[in-house]
Amino acid sequence: MAEIAQKDSTLENRGREEDAGAAFVLEAKGSGWMFYFVIFIQTAINTGIGIGAILLAGECLQIMYSELSPNGSLKLYHFIAMVTAVMTVLSQLPTFHSLRHINLGSLLLSFGYTFLVVGACIHAGNMKNAPPRDYSLETAEASRIFSAFTSISIIAAIFGNGILPEIQATLAPPATGKMVKGLVMCYSVILITFYSAAVSGYWVFGNKSNSNILKSLMPDEGPSLAPTWVLGLAVIFVLLQLFAIGLVYSQVAYEIMEKKSADVKKGMFSKRNLIPRIILRTLYMMFCGFFAAMLPFFGDINGVVGAVGFIPLDFILPMLLYNMTYKPPRSSFTYWINTSIMIVFTGAGLLGAFSSIRKLVHDANKFKLFSDDVVD
Repeated sequence: MAEIAQKDSTLENRGREEDAGAAFVLEAKGSGWMFYFVIFIQTAINTGIGIGAILLAGECLQIMYSELSPNGSLKLYHFIAMVTAVMTVLSQLPTFHSLRHINLGSLLLSFGYTFLVVGACIHAGNMKNAPPRDYSLETAEASRIFSAFTSISIIAAIFGNGILPEIQATLAPPATGKMVKGLVMCYSVILITFYSAAVSGYWVFGNKSNSNILKSLMPDEGPSLAPTWVLGLAVIFVLLQLFAIGLVYSQVAYEIMEKKSADVKKGMFSKRNLIPRIILRTLYMMFCGFFAAMLPFFGDINGVVGAVGFIPLDFILPMLLYNMTYKPPRSSFTYWINTSIMIVFTGAGLLGAFSSIRKLVHDANKFKLFSDDVVD
């Protein structure tokens, strides 16, 4: 949830600098299909994350609205439209460099949200009228296997979150050391935040836990399972953080679009560059918002993005590019370790993609477009 993304702030530098990840790809395969394949994966992943951020932010607004006005007429897609409008305005921040303070705020919000949610779960679990806990697995063996690979894909998406801004960001030499420090920090935050919230939520609610734990703590029937002020503050924290996440990951797509649409000889705020930037970024946010409203499948989207995007980008392509670039002997330990990792995670990615898409199709059969509920 918290990433360190350092980017030069001038438009003129965009046309001359290669990002760290692309530079490695270019060295391995020149400017051919491999470069565009990686760019395609990066763009697909960031678009998926952008859709997910808008969807969850809209759900947070819906939670607050339902508490203030239980019989209100507004639907989920109305809140998604509101979030999209705000994101469209915020998206006009020009570069990664413009977001450096937002990233710090996102980090603090992550810790604040986690502290509140874990405390609320512990409080709910120790109540006299604590919710019943069911830790049983699915009865059908095939369903358990498919769910396991879907979960692997979701975990890959969680741990892969930190690598995209680091790869895309142009870092001053030596880039490698700075990327390692950024990723170590990111993975540390993930371990503290994601896992503490996931473990405490599962401890309280078992397999009935919602993907948005706040909805489990604020059930549709009966009183809230934690103090109202705690839950309200947690909702605000995660809402603000989702804006930060959406901005960071959308910037990658903007960089790709604007390398083709911008004129590096003119100023960043010149009419020649400002108008295309406003149009392209607005259309991109509208695209993400439309799909978030039309298909609110949060868990399923996470699984597909992890299987199709993060597993290849994090566990397959680096090993492939290393073997192609440094050409270790086929009899060497390094070569076979890299090859084994590629084979194992190719299988995991294929099975994860199949199981995630299978779940998406299964959920779609009992779902209407522009639903008022987020599908786990």
